[in-house]
Amino acid sequence: MLKTQRSTEATGSVYESRLPGALARLKRWLVSHQCPWQSIALGSAIGIFFGFTPLYPLKTLLSIGVAWVSRCNKIAAAVAVTLHDVVIWAMPAIYVAEYQFGCWILNRPAAQRVHFRQFRLRDFVHWHVFSRLVWPIYWPAFVGSLFLAIPSAILVYFLMRLLISRARTPQKGN
Repeated sequence: MLKTQRSTEATGSVYESRLPGALARLKRWLVSHQCPWQSIALGSAIGIFFGFTPLYPLKTLLSIGVAWVSRCNKIAAAVAVTLHDVVIWAMPAIYVAEYQFGCWILNRPAAQRVHFRQFRLRDFVHWHVFSRLVWPIYWPAFVGSLFLAIPSAILVYFLMRLLISRARTPQKGN
């Protein structure tokens, strides 16, 4: 029995010694930090929700902000919203489908082709350029994304809840 404990302690210290000092401390903190499963599951759901919305430059900041306000796991929210970058090859098709579904919901015709004329940089700070060029495309895409983001967030919440509860239950050893 004593020999098994020493071998386990030795392998743990060998594994930990491979990490630089700061990473070893971070690993020890993460292992010792027991976050409630509700916090992790809700943070993941928030991240998935914002990952499907067309808020391109603000997705990560919004997911961390909403996770902070709702007092859930901010790391889980940031990781979940970043998971959409893994499937970056599929996101353009998803965004087009969200736009077309949003146009259908709002009962407006989808633009067959978006025409970008030659604009100077100072033209983009004027409201009329935004209201004529960006808003007619953005609003249907946002509305359409809600119909994919909300069910996905609910599904991820319950999936993470199941996975975390299974991972944290004590295993019966032989």
